[in-house]
Amino acid sequence: MSWVVILALAAVAFVLGAVVLRLDRSGWALFGAALLFGLTGYALQGSPELPAQPAIAAAQSNDAGARMVAARRQFFDAGRMPSNWVVTADAFARRGDYEEAAQFYRAAVENDSNDTEGWIALGLALIQHADGNVTPPALYALKQARAIAPANGAAQYFLGLASLQGGDVARAREYWADALAQAPGNAEWREAVQLQYQMLQQTTGQTPPLR
Repeated sequence: MSWVVILALAAVAFVLGAVVLRLDRSGWALFGAALLFGLTGYALQGSPELPAQPAIAAAQSNDAGARMVAARRQFFDAGRMPSNWVVTADAFARRGDYEEAAQFYRAAVENDSNDTEGWIALGLALIQHADGNVTPPALYALKQARAIAPANGAAQYFLGLASLQGGDVARAREYWADALAQAPGNAEWREAVQLQYQMLQQTTGQTPPLR
């Protein structure tokens, strides 16, 4: 699938979600993440003759909380479940109760300060609870995850999305470039983020090298 087709599909789908379906502005970044992960996954491994994958269908649902959880899980081993605290919190997040979810995510990191997914989940829930704004507590949570597992990429990726939502394209490029620079070559999420980074470069007409 060519870049033009991918970008066109992403643009149409985003407009439908943001304008026609009237998604809340706070959910735009996560909606965009779900779209790009789905489209890049298709571009990299697409097989039109096969049925659609359930994960993609779930990511395109209208539930911002479910999209948040699905987008986060892309950065972690699907065969390894998160802690019970995170699993419980995810149930609240899927219902849009980010305040209650944040309490359980916070308990997860208090129980295990090295719980990378717990820190990421906490940061995202706090961002959603603040209507898409990266508050100091949310930034702290994501930076904790980054410090614990710099090769994971989730913290930098979602900070990049938040930067895009705020209109800071240059900062988004920096975050995504850093995520890719630190990522192991065999990271399952690497190709999707690489493709999104390149899309961002093409749409802005700038092609600085990855660090």
